[in-house]
Order: sequence, then structure tokens, then C-alpha cells
Amino acid sequence: MQTIASNRKISLSADANGLLSHAGGLLLTQTLAITGLNRALSHELERWRPSRAMHDPGKVIADLALTLALGGDCLADIALLRSQPELFGPIASDPTVSRLIDRLAADETRALKAIRAARATARQRAWHLAAGRAPGADAQPVIVDLDATIVISHSDKQHAAPTWKKNYGFHPMTAFADHGPGGGGEPLALMLRPGNAGSNTAADHIQTTRLALAQLPKHRRRNVLIRTDSGGGTHEFLAWLTRPGRWLKYSIGFTITDDIAQAIGKLPATAWSPAYDADRQPRQGAWVAELTGLLELTGWPKGMRVIVRKERPHPGAQLRFTDLDGHRFTCFVTGTKHGQLADLELRHRRRARAEDRIRAAKDTGLRNLPLHDFAQNQIWLEIVALACELLAWTQLLALHGTDARRYEPKRLRLRLFAVAGRLVRGGRRLRLRIATRWPWAGTLLTALARLQALPAPT
Repeated sequence: MQTIASNRKISLSADANGLLSHAGGLLLTQTLAITGLNRALSHELERWRPSRAMHDPGKVIADLALTLALGGDCLADIALLRSQPELFGPIASDPTVSRLIDRLAADETRALKAIRAARATARQRAWHLAAGRAPGADAQPVIVDLDATIVISHSDKQHAAPTWKKNYGFHPMTAFADHGPGGGGEPLALMLRPGNAGSNTAADHIQTTRLALAQLPKHRRRNVLIRTDSGGGTHEFLAWLTRPGRWLKYSIGFTITDDIAQAIGKLPATAWSPAYDADRQPRQGAWVAELTGLLELTGWPKGMRVIVRKERPHPGAQLRFTDLDGHRFTCFVTGTKHGQLADLELRHRRRARAEDRIRAAKDTGLRNLPLHDFAQNQIWLEIVALACELLAWTQLLALHGTDARRYEPKRLRLRLFAVAGRLVRGGRRLRLRIATRWPWAGTLLTALARLQALPAPT
């Protein structure tokens, strides 16, 4: 009988030269350069560089984003990069990093504006390089998903407060650009809020949408679909979205009121049509219908349609008081005039991808807000956004056509970024060599070749 334990004794020594861990991080540094994000950050953050300072503030922020993309979750984790200057260049010390965050937080408004301007510049180039794979390139709307999430705090940080889920921390609003079924998504806005901030606060939805739209290339801002859950189903937010000249489409969750429940009861059986599953095939036990003509919608935007879905709940599910005849009902509203109800409902249901994007962001620094001051943690959220964008742009530009295009951060790190390599010098060139037997070596080599084939920013 074979045992799972190895009998071989392995000794350890720290005497090798030229070895690097996280050699796959070269993909991220290449993406940083190809999109021009490093140059944009350096340009926008130049005002916060003290005289005779050795380290460029833009590079320090870019290095922190690289740290989070590789799995770090605090400022001190930048030591991972500092130990490998051959791959990541000179890295600032911990005190230098902390002082920069303090300087940016002391001038929060201008610092956030500068970082966001750099992100928007790099995003425009990344989408230009991606061509037909970029969001909205197929003449379809750029879909922006808004959602709030809870970030738990285990200490008394500034503006941390009890949340509606009975825990303690923060309640940030997020906005993500959806890359569709073939990919993931990228953050457009991460807005920090106290833990007791409401889920349906219209002013926060409006501000987050403004920040998200400012991140989009100008030629894409006239074809945008805003999707939210029922937290966005307020008079004020819908009125803002549909204001003349705004050119925004919407698909927003809607609370089932008594009037809506009564209207559902009046629908004849012929009004219901089968709903679709994720593959756009009729789904058994689920139907959709339109309620618009049965409701008094005075005060709501002109042309707003109310669409309801009913389905048989899964075994063991607990019904709510708004559920009738053993079915579960959900509602959403949209201003889209054309298309089958099942298609519109499927489009809205894909808003659930925002939960995947939030989970990925929490694996990339959002789970832990490591600083005390509220302004410092808002700067931290911008660094989280930068890290998530580096991952998303690497997949968009270098991993298309592979399974890795849909990897979440943890899998990207385990399969691509964490690979060890040996740095070899010769012929005035540097060569990074990884193990032949690494299962994803081919994916890594192809991705790097794609990035190096792209034109450098001018």
C-alpha cells in the first residue's frame, strides 16, 4: 500500500541566484506599460512629489495596485515587489508609501480626481487596443452594473458604523462595466460610504453613476445601459437617468407594492410567456409578463415599462408575503421599447454578474480596508480599482480565446502569476525562463507575446 506522505527528506538553503517568484507578474507590468497607466499616473500625481524625492508618486500607486493584483491586502505587502527589483524595478520603502497615502488623503478631492483621470485615460487606450472585444464595440450598449456591498471592519475606523445586516463596517457603492458572457468586468467607480448608508439612497446612486460615466470613453457614453437592483428603483434616480439629453438606457429592479400585487392577480393566463435560461432557451417553471397597462404610473418617467417574472421556487425555499399561489415574483422596470419580454428579463437577470465582480474585488483588496481615516480608505478603494482594472485589461488584451479569459483573481494567481522563473542575462538581453512542466506555460507565453506585439503608447 502506498502512503500519501513522502519519505524523502528535503533540505532548504537560501543560496540560489536569478530565481524569481511571481514571475507571471510580468503580464501585469506589461499591461501597465501598454495601456499607458504608469505614465498617466506619473503625470497626474506629479504635484504630490516632494522636491528631491527619489520615488515617483505615480509609480508608488502603480506598485500598490500590482501588489493587490498579486494577492496583497495591505500597504506592507508591497515588500513582495521590493524583493524582486529585476522584475518590478525600484520599490519605495514602507514609510515612503505611508507618507504618500497621507499626502493624498490630505488633499482628497484633487487626489481622487487625478487618479480617476489617469484611470480614464488608460481605459480609453485599453479599449482601443481591444478593438471588437471591448465593451460596446459591437454597437450594443455598454452595460454598467450598480450595486452596494458590505465591508466588515474589525476595529473602530472613521465612519465605520452598524450596517443593515447587523454587522459593523462600511457600505460602499460600486459600478462595473460588464464584459459579457465571454469575460468578466472592470470597476468604473468604488465609492466609500459609512456602514449605515442606505441601500436605496438616490443621491449615492446618482453620484456613482456620474463617476462611472466619466470613466467611459466619450464616444461610448451615448449608448449606456444602467442596471441596478431594487435599491435604484426610486423616483429621483429614475428621473435623473431619463432627463432629456442624457441618452441613458436603464433596467432597474422594482419593489412589489400592493398595487403591483393586485395587478399581477388580474393578469390572465395568456399574458404569461416562458422565461429564458442563461442560454436563451425556454426555462421550465418560469414566466414573464408586462404590467404597464394595469398600473397607475403618474410621476414615473414617460415610457417606463413594468415587467414581472414568476417562477416556482426551488425545494425548501421560503416564500415571501408578496409571493402568490406558490410562485415567487420579481419586478423590474425599463425604458426599452422593443424586444421580447423574455429577452429583456434575461438581460436584467444578468445583473447578477455584479456579484461576481464584487467578489473578485474583495479578493483584490476590497475585503479589508486597512487604514483608519475615511479619506485614506477612499484612496485605498481607488488603488483596488486600479488593481482590478489591471487584471481585467490583462485578460481583455492577452487572454482572449482561452479559458483564462474568465478566471477570477484567485485562479489567475495560482495558475499564471505565481509561477517561479529564472532570470538569465546574455547577449545584452534579459530572459525569464519558467519550468517546461508548468501546465499553463503555453498560456503564459502566448499572453506575453500578445502584449509585446501591441504598439507602445505615444
